[in-house]
Amino acid sequence: MGELDLTGLVQGLDLGVAVTDPLDWRIVFENGRFFELFPPDPAAGLLDGPETPVDVDDTAAEALHARIVGFSADRAAERLARKRSFSFEVEAQTNGRTVPVRVTLRPLAEDPDGRIVVECKDISKETEIQYMLDSYSSLAERNARDLEKEKERVEKLLLNIMPKAVLEELKEYGAATPQRFDAASIVMLDFVGFTDMAISEDAAAIITELNDIFSTFDRIVETFNCERLKTIGDAYIAVSGVPESAPEHAHDIARVALRMRRFLERRNSAHPIEWRARFGINTGPVIGSLVGIQRYVYDLFGPGVNLAARMEALSEPMRITVSQATRDLLEDDFVLSERGEFDVKGFGPQTLYFLEGEVGGRHR
Repeated sequence: MGELDLTGLVQGLDLGVAVTDPLDWRIVFENGRFFELFPPDPAAGLLDGPETPVDVDDTAAEALHARIVGFSADRAAERLARKRSFSFEVEAQTNGRTVPVRVTLRPLAEDPDGRIVVECKDISKETEIQYMLDSYSSLAERNARDLEKEKERVEKLLLNIMPKAVLEELKEYGAATPQRFDAASIVMLDFVGFTDMAISEDAAAIITELNDIFSTFDRIVETFNCERLKTIGDAYIAVSGVPESAPEHAHDIARVALRMRRFLERRNSAHPIEWRARFGINTGPVIGSLVGIQRYVYDLFGPGVNLAARMEALSEPMRITVSQATRDLLEDDFVLSERGEFDVKGFGPQTLYFLEGEVGGRHR
């Protein structure tokens, strides 16, 4: 074996260096830092320090895999046979503390015996920096998730006051353009005697019940691809054909009203407090617009809305009053009964109808 005159060059390095024979992985040279990081087993009697190159024949304790726990001789031999370096990370005990160490094996240049140089680097600073980066990345990801959740929460709240299409336009352009809808159907309802109920009964319980009822109304409205426009006290307003056109807008809003009434009938049969609503439906042109600066409200304007409000005001408890325009669209598929002619404020004489149910249906 050729003489190695490396002691003076590498003993002062902070990098652990050793040379090993790949035939049995016996360490034939090591510097002080390597000895400090991976000392031999005390039973081997080799703890006096590496003042000179180690040259121990047949000492199993001096095999690389005995000194470095976690070293895989088979994997190293396979990688080195392909003229590639082999690296892995382990932990070492030094000065009473545990330090992470990166161990790299590569062929010793110009060595006729094909020996391997082993370099051991304390990567505590790298690990600390990586930990900081990982922590920052984790924090950034968590903040991004929290921001996304907050965004979803805000959008959900905004969807309670404006249609989704209007919200998307507001997000993209920062404003929503007022639109005219020539064919929209609106249902309005409010509860008979609500003010007296809220005063005479447990107010908190009454509001809780109202919230439950409106939540069910929301699900009914969504089922038929309509939009809840808004609630005002005990009044509930929904529309079909806004902000996206719907060929069956009158049919959809009629089905919504019938199912709302049916829900109230079933609920009243099982609850001590009776909720009785007046319903009004009209079909006609409306203008849809987002109003407000600090507090957005999506609202409808025009004669179509005004006449729907008149239909609700002229209705009767648990009855659905519809205008002539709505009746003309529903007459082939719904059961309607004529109420007679009424002088409707702002619209003059109008023939009104009760919506009773669907033809062949059970929502009567």
